Parts: sequence; structure tokens; C-alpha cells
Amino acid sequence: MSRIRAGHVVSAITLSMAIALAGCDKGEQGWGEAPPREVDVLTVKTEPFTVVAELPGRIEPVRVAEVRARVAGIVLKRTFEEGADVKAGDLLFQIDPAPFKAALSRAEGELARTEAQLFQAQATVERYQPLVKINAVSQQDFDVARATLRSAQADKRSAQANVETAKLDLGYAQVRAPIAGRIGRAQVTEGALVGQGETTLLARIQQLDPVYADFSQPAADALRLRAAIADGKVSGEGDKALSLRVDGTDIESKGTLLFTDISVDRSTGQIALRGRFDNPQGVLLPGMYVRVRTPKGSTKTPSWYRSAPCSAPPMARPA
Repeated sequence: MSRIRAGHVVSAITLSMAIALAGCDKGEQGWGEAPPREVDVLTVKTEPFTVVAELPGRIEPVRVAEVRARVAGIVLKRTFEEGADVKAGDLLFQIDPAPFKAALSRAEGELARTEAQLFQAQATVERYQPLVKINAVSQQDFDVARATLRSAQADKRSAQANVETAKLDLGYAQVRAPIAGRIGRAQVTEGALVGQGETTLLARIQQLDPVYADFSQPAADALRLRAAIADGKVSGEGDKALSLRVDGTDIESKGTLLFTDISVDRSTGQIALRGRFDNPQGVLLPGMYVRVRTPKGSTKTPSWYRSAPCSAPPMARPA
């Protein structure tokens, strides 16, 4: 029994060694020339790159109009909705027109009286003119008649001016919007006495499409940019295209640079700039904090692109 087991062990060892040797022979046959490998090629070139600065700013309305009472009187009614958009010429407030109608009637009556006096004075001059030639009327009386005519003419012009003034005052009793825009809250209510010794503020209108963005740039940055342009590191001073982003939101807008101030603020060392942005939806509101991106010029910067792959040399066979 022990001999049989020993024979089996020897046979197993012999078989294992044969398998191992066979594996080694196959391994040696597996090493050969590796096929060429494909690699990517990157080509480097220079392209223009726009230098952009992001500066803080505030939104300002393009136009602001303070609606004020131009005549004194009692406010009878308010005809607009607070916070609404209004058009130029829209009626906003109605001031009691009764006193102004009476003043107009009085001025028109005075004008009629002066016209009658003028007619009489002119008739007197026309009647005296042939009589003075034949000494039927003294020269003194004729001179007085002509002076009276001139005085009547002056009185008529004054009366006409009073009528125009009365018409203006009557028109001012209807307070209308001077510009188109968004009107704020009313500063007075019905029944308030306005315009008594001062031009009372009634409301404020702001034009919000388009809007301005006022921002500033450190003077030192502007000097460095000019030096870079002079050295040829940066070409030009950029275009007038601007973009802004409302801080803390995803609101963005495109605009145009209007001007760069020619002086530096003594207290801050900043140069003021202003851009104009369309605001058809009215999302940009006066006083809103924004970040304005402004191009400052362009420069050449390296860039790369992927070309067609090529073959690399095969790997060397290990020793």
C-alpha cells in the first residue's frame, strides 16, 4: 500500500513539472514584436484673448422726473396707480380748477375792456388827423390822442398776457406726467393743500428702459493697462460692449459703454465709468448692486488643439 501511494506521489510531481515546463515554453513563444501604438498629437498656436475686468457698480435710471405742483390749490383726486408705468402726458393729479377758471374769466374781461379802449383811441386819432391839418383841432389835442392810442395798445398786450397766464394756471391744475416711466408712491393725498408758497413734490417718475450702470475702476489699473498697451503686451483698449450680472442672482444683461470720466476721484482714487443697458422686463432697478464686465483689450495667448493620431515605435522586448 505504501509503495502504491509513493508511486502516485512521484507520478503527480512528474506531471506538475511537465505542465510547468510546458507553460514556460508557451511564455517564451508569447514574447515577440509588439504592434505600433497610436498616440495623440497636440499642436500649440497663439490666439487673441480678451482681457476682461469685473467691476462693482450700481443701477441708475436714465431719466428721473419729480412731479411737483406748479400752482396752489386743493388736490381733488389722484388718477394713477402707485408703482405703475405711465406715459408722458398722462393725468396724475387734479387740483381744484375753480379759482383758475375765475381768474381766466377775469383776465378775459380785462382784455375785452382794453380792446374797447383801443378802438376808441384809434377812432379819435383817425378823426383828428385831417382836422389838425386845417387847424380845426389843436396840435396838442392830436398829440394827446396819439399818446392815448399807444397806451391803449400797451394795455391790450398786457391784458393778453394775463389771459395766457390764466390759461396756463388752469392747465397746471391738471398735473400730468412729464416723462414716460415707472411712478413711485404718491407724496400727497386727496384734500391736501399743495403749492402754497412752494412747489410741492407730488410723486417721482423714473425711466427704467434703458438704465445706466455707474461703476468705477482704480486709476492704478488704468495706468497699468496703458503701460501694457504701450509695451505691445495688450492691443487696443477693448470695445464698448459690456455685460453685467446682478450680485447673488442669475440675472444678466448686455450693454454699451457710454463714457469714461477724465478725472480721478480725490477721495477714492477711482475713475468713474457709465454703461447703458436695455431693461425691457424691468428687472434692473435703481440702486441695485451689479458686477460689470468690461473688456480692456486683447493679447496673444498659447492654445492647443488635438490633431490626427499617429503611430509610436513598438515597445522593446524585455531581456
